[in-house]
Amino acid sequence: MLAAAPKAPPPFNTQELSTPLLKPAEALKAVTVPKGFRVQLAAAEPMVQQPIDMAWDARGRLWVAECYTYAERETNFEKKLKDRIIILEDTNHDGVFDKRKIFWDGASQLTSIEIGFGGVWAACAPEILFLADKNGDDVPDGKPTVVLDGFDNDKVRHNIVNGLRWGPDGWLYGRHGILGPGSKVGVPGTPEAKRTPINCGLWRYHPKRKTFEVVCHGTTNSWGHDWDEHGQLFFINTVIGHLWHVVPGARYQRMYGEHFDKHLYELIQQTADHFHWDIGKEKWADLKKTGMTSGTDAAGGGHAHTGMMIYLGDNWPVKYRGRLFTLNFHGLRMNQDTLHRKGAGYVGKHAPDFMKTKDKWFRGIELSYGPDGGVYVLDWSDIGECHENDGIHRTSGRIYKITHGKTRPHKLNLAKLSSPELAKLQGSRNEWLVRQSRQLLQARTATDHKDLAEAREFLLNTYRSTSSTPTALRAMWALHVTGGLEEKWLLEQTHDAREHIRVWAIKLLKESGTPSKAALRRFVKLAQSDTAGLVQLELASTLQRLPHAQRWELATALVSHGKFAIDPVLPLMIWYGINPAVPENRAEALKLIGKCKIPKIRQFIARRLAGESGKAKDKK
Repeated sequence: MLAAAPKAPPPFNTQELSTPLLKPAEALKAVTVPKGFRVQLAAAEPMVQQPIDMAWDARGRLWVAECYTYAERETNFEKKLKDRIIILEDTNHDGVFDKRKIFWDGASQLTSIEIGFGGVWAACAPEILFLADKNGDDVPDGKPTVVLDGFDNDKVRHNIVNGLRWGPDGWLYGRHGILGPGSKVGVPGTPEAKRTPINCGLWRYHPKRKTFEVVCHGTTNSWGHDWDEHGQLFFINTVIGHLWHVVPGARYQRMYGEHFDKHLYELIQQTADHFHWDIGKEKWADLKKTGMTSGTDAAGGGHAHTGMMIYLGDNWPVKYRGRLFTLNFHGLRMNQDTLHRKGAGYVGKHAPDFMKTKDKWFRGIELSYGPDGGVYVLDWSDIGECHENDGIHRTSGRIYKITHGKTRPHKLNLAKLSSPELAKLQGSRNEWLVRQSRQLLQARTATDHKDLAEAREFLLNTYRSTSSTPTALRAMWALHVTGGLEEKWLLEQTHDAREHIRVWAIKLLKESGTPSKAALRRFVKLAQSDTAGLVQLELASTLQRLPHAQRWELATALVSHGKFAIDPVLPLMIWYGINPAVPENRAEALKLIGKCKIPKIRQFIARRLAGESGKAKDKK
């Protein structure tokens, strides 16, 4: 059992109440949603205070991170206070949490939590911690284990490391903001020279291999991400654009500063075709000066987005399935975007804002659908925001629940199900059940459950028999995280008629690093013949997994046709892959120019070669 830490002082408020704090019932009345939906106040102070993140366990209980140490600019973080991880439970299934339990109250700079592998993962800069609870008694088994360290925790403030979420590939994903000099991350004890630098972007950590890698670089401060039903990852950002499609190895536009690579020449812009403020007449910061204009109100309410969810639950009407929702910090609302294929990737289009409130204290910070398909919204509840210095109100906080019609109470403890029973849940319409059961299956691979072989057989039969691409992908992901896939089988799936299946076969063939020779040969053939946009994009991303000398054959195949020559993403991903190899092998670079049907690639190669020639002359 974890020894009791020195008692911290109770949370205190420094925010002046210049705007009256609405009582919970009054705040609830201020919320509006589309016809047919119902909003409940699932929890409010003192049941929950300063909620910054949430995660679900296999019993359907909601775990909430309460961050009291966040403070105004003068103090950065209030180290004398302690943050908490609490467990909320709705025992009578009426939509209101009636039971609260403190799991751990010794955290500092706590921004995110996730459940899995017999414990709780916590982002507490400069570290990612794991608090084991193997017997499930809701008490940490001992002191936290440091999983990763090296995250900047001094100058980052609201751009601090955050966003722990399990991906369909079994990795733990997280986010990192732009402030500060950057972080150098590794497992404890990693020498400085072998640490991985990151100064803005998304990252992931493998819980079994204990490896850390950056997924993509750039933007400003991402505070929300989620996967669609095909396993495509999207994230939310502030200021320079709000919506981005994640391509591993991408270099996205930055608000300021430079990427580590000085030869990128062009950066990838946001996936959305719109902004949530009146960009033609206003700057993003004008909201503080002029207040909400009619133009910004119509556009979506402002530039600051926190929390993101792609709805894949089973309670809301089917038209909302697959839509992307994010909370708009200044707009006092929930924005809604729809995702559409365009070119090699996606475009996000603005749909009507889903939720609005007249509560000036509303600071929506995260949202998630739960075991019954209803959506839960965390409200930080503070009239201040990240750039202000007028105090913090730590003793307020709300959680709203939004449902449509009747919900079916979740009374099942998934952890008590057999592995074959968990495998069957991969066909559930509620993605909450799918993700929870897949994570449990992954965790069981470490304990060698005897019924995993039966579960894998069921999953393989599901994959073979289903006509649903999302269901086939779920079976593939579950087989992957339980160690049930071999390279030969994955290579066979690259011939599948379904684009998303081929994409994920490619992803998993390079999962542990550099792909094999057999996989690389297949990738080259796909690059030559398979002109599906996402396949080409995934192959372009693969270039960065290869040693520099091995990139030319695949790159040549990718540029040999010009279907996506003017795509906003694919040519840049190809360039990011071959860029470091160009000065190392001028002959191969010149040969590629001769075969290249993408003008931008030819231009960038020539520019890089000319720059290197200039440097050589200078040295002479």
